[in-house]
Amino acid sequence: MVSAVLFDADGVIQRPSQDWWSRLSSLVPSDTDAFVADLMAAEKPSLVGKGDFRDAVAEVLARWNSPASLEEALEPWHWFTAEPAVISLIGDLRTAGIGCHLATNQQAYRRAIMQDERGYGGWFDQTFYSCDLGLAKPDPAYFRAILAAIDVPASSVLFIDDNEANVAGAASVGLQAELFDLSAGVEALVGLLRRYGLPIPG
Repeated sequence: MVSAVLFDADGVIQRPSQDWWSRLSSLVPSDTDAFVADLMAAEKPSLVGKGDFRDAVAEVLARWNSPASLEEALEPWHWFTAEPAVISLIGDLRTAGIGCHLATNQQAYRRAIMQDERGYGGWFDQTFYSCDLGLAKPDPAYFRAILAAIDVPASSVLFIDDNEANVAGAASVGLQAELFDLSAGVEALVGLLRRYGLPIPG
């Protein structure tokens, strides 16, 4: 019997609102794929709370002699929007007494946008950002830390993510784990939740 659900953010409850890859690629005149890969690599330490993401981006811009400002480079990290139908489902589950928690890999800069500016904390019982835990998916320790915080047996927790490695990491510590991507449509998520006997209206 599932009594708590962990939801990933990107690809599960939210999606890009603009073409962030094209914007990042435009910040340098050539070798754009390598530049974006460098940015993604530079972000990784801050996902577990090590170093400042803004500083890391500034260092990449300098290394590539990009004419872009730091604020221009950071803008795509704001380009996401939550799916209202998914947020509504989460509200229905909470009303029915099911614990709903956010379980996401984010650095502190984006965490502030999600949690402080856009009020994600109001949608969940608890929010677990990797930068706060000092641990990131798919590390099994990330999931153990969440289980300790919510005090629910692993077998009673459903984890939903769009990344296979993260799903495997959750399953390795005993969580019920499922792969889901918003591109499949909200009805696919409804079906997934109902398969676990969760109280979804309609």
